[in-house]
Amino acid sequence: MELIKLLQMRRSIRKYKDEAIPEDKLMNIVRAGLLAPSSRGIYPVEFVVVRDKNTLEKLSESKAGGAAMLKNAGAAVVVIGDAAKSDAWIEDCSIAMTLMQLEATEQGIGSCWVQCRGRQTPDGASTEDYIRTLLNIPENYGVLAMLSLGIADEKPEPRALPDVKSNNKIHQ
Repeated sequence: MELIKLLQMRRSIRKYKDEAIPEDKLMNIVRAGLLAPSSRGIYPVEFVVVRDKNTLEKLSESKAGGAAMLKNAGAAVVVIGDAAKSDAWIEDCSIAMTLMQLEATEQGIGSCWVQCRGRQTPDGASTEDYIRTLLNIPENYGVLAMLSLGIADEKPEPRALPDVKSNNKIHQ
């Protein structure tokens, strides 16, 4: 698929069918994240792939809002960065998340970015600490986000192609 078309098709999907994600598609999504560029070639980004339904349900409770779809997801990729390795771990993790979302769209898999860094659980604790404890992630790793993945049970319309010439966000 051409990139502009892929960008138009990428939508946040929060409703999933009760079907497993094919292993080859899941691995292609993870590969896309592993191919992400990294500041100064340091590569502080790592992934925790979660398919266990019990763990997905616990992850769905990791935020005060915006994570409920994980309960019914086929998988989640928790994106973490070694803050001791690079001060650009947030940017590097963000690039990896974006590439995985685009590959999920290419693979026909629904996805939704679930922000974790700087967020809180329903009882006011740190979402990062909750996930770090649940998944045994070392302290030096920041938890940027989770990518919720599943067979889509909704099909939003593609985004409209922006008119570059009349867009007031572009300054020449």
